[in-house]
Amino acid sequence: QVQVAESGGGLVPAGGSLRLSCKTSGRTFHTMAWFRQAPGKEREFVAGNRRSDGHSFSYADSVRGRFTMSRDSAENAVYLQMNLLKVEDTAVYYCAATARRLITSTTRLASEYDSWGRGTQVTVSS
Repeated sequence: QVQVAESGGGLVPAGGSLRLSCKTSGRTFHTMAWFRQAPGKEREFVAGNRRSDGHSFSYADSVRGRFTMSRDSAENAVYLQMNLLKVEDTAVYYCAATARRLITSTTRLASEYDSWGRGTQVTVSS
């Protein structure tokens, strides 16, 4: 059975940090990503990685330089270190995965991922 589970969300003041974890089981995933969804907004790409790219990660412009994604292929896990958090980072954060090696132009599309966690709430207070 395929399982994807996020953890590490919480309430943090602006300027603070959080580290999200995503653990998976039941399948080996090639492409993994973090998405987020704020109330009343569409789900948006945050960061992603393809196993074949090694330690090369892609980021949304809004988080580049503040967030760092990492991957432990042996553990089938990904992490998201979030620093200098802003109020606008408040959202439910989701881990997404697919066994396919997505082409670069599609890694930011939520519709390309077939396995999702339930999400973890991140709230940044002013």
